[in-house]
Amino acid sequence: MTPPTVQTRVAPTPSVTYAPQGVHVYREPQPIPLTESWFYELQFPRDPRGPRIARLTLRTVLTHHGLDELTDRAEVLTSELATNAVCHTTGPASVSLTWAHPTLRVSVWDACPTLPAMLPDAALPLDAVGGRGLFLLDRLADRWGGCAIGDGPWGPGGKTLWFKLLLGNAESAAAAAA
Repeated sequence: MTPPTVQTRVAPTPSVTYAPQGVHVYREPQPIPLTESWFYELQFPRDPRGPRIARLTLRTVLTHHGLDELTDRAEVLTSELATNAVCHTTGPASVSLTWAHPTLRVSVWDACPTLPAMLPDAALPLDAVGGRGLFLLDRLADRWGGCAIGDGPWGPGGKTLWFKLLLGNAESAAAAAA
């Protein structure tokens, strides 16, 4: 039994693709330029694996968008906020990434409306396991803040803590952290 023969014909690539009405023509998407805005959101349950998934997601997004300069700081800060969301609340959490050149904004929402208090660094024992999240946020972020959100018709309230990192500002952040 002989296999069927297939004839192929290579045509020059037209500059404009025409298709009959109702036929979808697939075109390879092009990367978004650094100057264009974008938004990603990850929702996760109260699960100890959530912060790691948030870190890996953030690193993947920033790396693929060419924002390697911001990745390490963003990963540390996102890890702190996502870990607090899992450890100190009883509900789900979400992490959102918003890029508007030259600023990356990362927001972490959780179901608890109580905003954390920033403890003075001297108040913590040197061997304390926790309690430095907001201190790190204050040292590594270019800007940061938070707000409590009341329950509404669209769902539970909770709170959002956020930080901003500016592209080209890694040197000043490193100096502040030292």
